[in-house]
Amino acid sequence: MGARKSSGKRKSGAKKDKRPGQGQRTGTSFAGASFERSQVLGSGTQTTKINVQAYAAVPTALNSLPGLPQEFTGREDEIAKILAMLDPGSGSGSAVGSVAGLPGVGKTTLAHAVGHAALDKGWFTAVQMVNLRGYDPTPVPPEDALEALLRALGIAAQHIPPTLDEREGLYRSQLDALAREEQRVLIVADNASTSDQVRPLLPARHHAVLVTSRHTLPGLGARLFNLHPLQPDAAVDLLHQRLEVADPDDHRVEDEPAAADELAALCGYLPLALQIAAALLADDPDQPLSERVRMLTDAGTRLGCLDDGERNLRAVFDECLTRLCPQEADLYRLLGLHPGPDISTPAVAALAGQPADKITPVLRQLVRARLLTQNSQARDRWSMHDLLRVHAQEQARTTMDRDRVPRRRYEQARARLTDHYVRHARAADAHFRTSGEGESTLFAGREQALAWFDAERENLLATTHAHAHTPTALSLGFALGRYLSWRRRLQDVLTVRAHALAACQALGDALNLASAWSNLGIALTDLKRYPEALAAHQTAIKLYKPDNTSGRAGALSNLGATLKHLKSYPEALAVQQTALELFQQTDDISGQAGAWHNLGIALKDLKRYPEALAAQQTALELVQQTDDANSQGIVWGSLGTAHRDLEQYAQAIVSGERAVAVLTQDGDWLRVGEAWAELATTLYASGAEPPHVREAWEQSAAAYLLAGDDEAAATSRAKAGYPEQVAD
Repeated sequence: MGARKSSGKRKSGAKKDKRPGQGQRTGTSFAGASFERSQVLGSGTQTTKINVQAYAAVPTALNSLPGLPQEFTGREDEIAKILAMLDPGSGSGSAVGSVAGLPGVGKTTLAHAVGHAALDKGWFTAVQMVNLRGYDPTPVPPEDALEALLRALGIAAQHIPPTLDEREGLYRSQLDALAREEQRVLIVADNASTSDQVRPLLPARHHAVLVTSRHTLPGLGARLFNLHPLQPDAAVDLLHQRLEVADPDDHRVEDEPAAADELAALCGYLPLALQIAAALLADDPDQPLSERVRMLTDAGTRLGCLDDGERNLRAVFDECLTRLCPQEADLYRLLGLHPGPDISTPAVAALAGQPADKITPVLRQLVRARLLTQNSQARDRWSMHDLLRVHAQEQARTTMDRDRVPRRRYEQARARLTDHYVRHARAADAHFRTSGEGESTLFAGREQALAWFDAERENLLATTHAHAHTPTALSLGFALGRYLSWRRRLQDVLTVRAHALAACQALGDALNLASAWSNLGIALTDLKRYPEALAAHQTAIKLYKPDNTSGRAGALSNLGATLKHLKSYPEALAVQQTALELFQQTDDISGQAGAWHNLGIALKDLKRYPEALAAQQTALELVQQTDDANSQGIVWGSLGTAHRDLEQYAQAIVSGERAVAVLTQDGDWLRVGEAWAELATTLYASGAEPPHVREAWEQSAAAYLLAGDDEAAATSRAKAGYPEQVAD
């Protein structure tokens, strides 16, 4: 049989082997064919024309990282932590990390910095970024994100399948092919709002993904990196570098360091706010930093001053609310009514008018949205970034101005919150009063009341200030004084006492006006502002009605104490004698004990030591008829001093030790420090061994430190080193 002859031309119409991203092969393959026993049927030249259609190679765009801004600073620790996860030597296979933080904190720039650092280390052959626009009105769906990534990986548009599942499979197969070639890719999924946006982008192995989001995205199973505002020094450095980029001769940060610190603080150390402020300063090179600080100081206009025409912080925060459900957005606005730096769950429940177990899940959602922070130590406390708090306050005002109904609702919410603070402050204060003056069922004892006061101090002060000249300021001004004195927050004592007085005057409250003046005088005395204290006490005495015997007696005792500090000893004695006579007209045993104690001190100042001792012994007999341990400890200490003045050292030491024991049991560390100091002085005067004297001074210093009186602690420490220095 003869060979079939060629027609002379061969058409190239065979089916193409369409491999994604590869060229078309044509012709017949003889791989593996056997030509054994074949015959040569003929020889000669044959002309064959073959048309080959090949796809051009699709260019890849894997290294899509933008450069870092020159002012990028202060993120060394965060970069190191993320790099530790991305390190191929960590043995974690595919690495998935999520950087979460509030808007404007610099999540995207940090991701860029990590990408550059990882490339510099040679851990990745490429970094590909995809902006998911998760907080835009129309977020990027995962199929569109995959299309962008596939194009970057070199897949031609016509070879990208239409469905999400097909794109996901093709994407992972391409990454697997790169992995077999020992190439490693870092995918940066920026600005994600949900786990569903990111999950299809996760590689099976070898490669890594770094996600940025305002949310924690728990569904990813990623390692979470919480990004916080910059440290103060880094924030100032950002301002400085940004201004130098705009003008190398701009030295305003160096020229006004205090204003630079304040400006950074007013920006909440938030990179976006700092960049906007720097841009505004660069646009006005003659503006002093102090002028920009004044513009930002008013919280009512602060966000409006953080708008450089291209970036608007208020707009960024406004957009966050669009992602919240109505209940979450409402609670966010209600929190704007709270004047303090943080808030407890019970206080939020009072504000919202809902049980704590109902409001806690809503709080947690705000935490997930990075609009709220939960205290890692005290889990029932929540706080907002300073600028978010300003925004929430704006939102609350806007809502209240909108209509009468929301205004009434928000006013009722504020009233509930205020009532919560006043009620608890009064209950806690009852544990700092002389027994019998008040009982509290809200707190089991003074320790629990003290813990509540400590946690809420800044909120209570802020509430007092926010409600100046109102019954709230009056109530808190009276309720906070004893606690603040206990903690030696003397300037705060003066502030709340002044608020209480101003409220009495504004409200025409004649009943409490005299007490308010008397309390103000005590606060001024503690701050050693004796002339002002003297005037305040004299005013109080004039205001007490003649039938208020206890009030007049107490005011006279306070006046006598101030006269003592002014070294007007005869006048102080006369006033204390009058106070004692008035107290003896009442059945106030505690008041009588205090009057005898104060009289004894006045007699001591005049060196009438036997009379002073007798007065203190009488005071002790009376105070022991009460269960006021604090006053008992104080009188024991004064009795020891009276014995020492008469060189009755054995009795003085016994009394001093008793004072230390009683006051230590009571937990009044300021008084404990004073008692140890008196005992140390007595030990030295008695000729005790220096180690014993030194130990007493050291105990005094330790107690003063617990009380927060660093100055007194330093004095006692000095005397511990030089026990020959005897206290006056």
